[in-house]
Amino acid sequence: MTISMTGFASRKGEGHGCSWAWDLRSVNGKGLDLRLRLPDWIEGLEAALRGDLSRALSRGNVSLTLKLSRDGVDNGAGAFRVNPAALDAALSALSVIEQVAMSRGVSVRPATTAEVLALRGIIDTAEAEAEDIGPLRLALIADFAGLLADFQSMRAAEGAALACVIADQIDRVDSLSLDAATEAHARHDAQSIALQEAFARILANADGMDETRLMQELALIAVKSDVTEELDRLGAHVAAARSLLGEVGAIGRKFDFLMQEFMREANTLCSKSQSKPLTRIGLDLKTVIDQMREQVQNVE
Repeated sequence: MTISMTGFASRKGEGHGCSWAWDLRSVNGKGLDLRLRLPDWIEGLEAALRGDLSRALSRGNVSLTLKLSRDGVDNGAGAFRVNPAALDAALSALSVIEQVAMSRGVSVRPATTAEVLALRGIIDTAEAEAEDIGPLRLALIADFAGLLADFQSMRAAEGAALACVIADQIDRVDSLSLDAATEAHARHDAQSIALQEAFARILANADGMDETRLMQELALIAVKSDVTEELDRLGAHVAAARSLLGEVGAIGRKFDFLMQEFMREANTLCSKSQSKPLTRIGLDLKTVIDQMREQVQNVE
């Protein structure tokens, strides 16, 4: 089964005096990059969820966000309360600033309540250590299992669609490879004449040439015009790609490597073509392989 690295899932829940909302999404990546945004006051939650994600996923840039509310406070450990000492110090400082400004004829806009509350130290959060957050943590971990199942289901569905696209592209590469083989066979007579002419030119200038060097030059000419090996390797790569699509697990890295091998053979085919029809087929091959490589980038 082909799995896509692109996925999304969201979920809401409530319990133990809290309500929460999950957001889990991923895009393609070279490895597994987990980014978790969770309330830091729920001890042990991040480690548990990170472990679940690491066991379930192999690759992708994954982002998990949990927004939790309790008693009307978002992502808090308890109710907000004002720190009287800090508030008194802040108001005194504001008063001094206003007096100095007035003495110098500078107009200062009065601070709003929200701006005062935003100052560091004005608001305290009630301590949560005395409260047993174990049941809440367990409830969140249990609810996350459903979110992860939905997430994996979407990645599997995306992967199935991706596999169909890649399978069609593999078929296209196979068809073009057969066309290239047909064209290579059709140019056989013309190629033979070209080789004979090349041999004749070398022999005409072979006076005093080392016999071993002469044989090397002749062999090099023959190799540069023969595309049999490239076509054989393209066929082997097509079989390997079809086999990969049927494997279970993370196949993206293997596919990445195989795409490089596909492109290498297509490039060599173009460089050896020595005919417009074969060059055209080689360029079509490169186009399809490049399109397939873009799709493979999303495979886990």
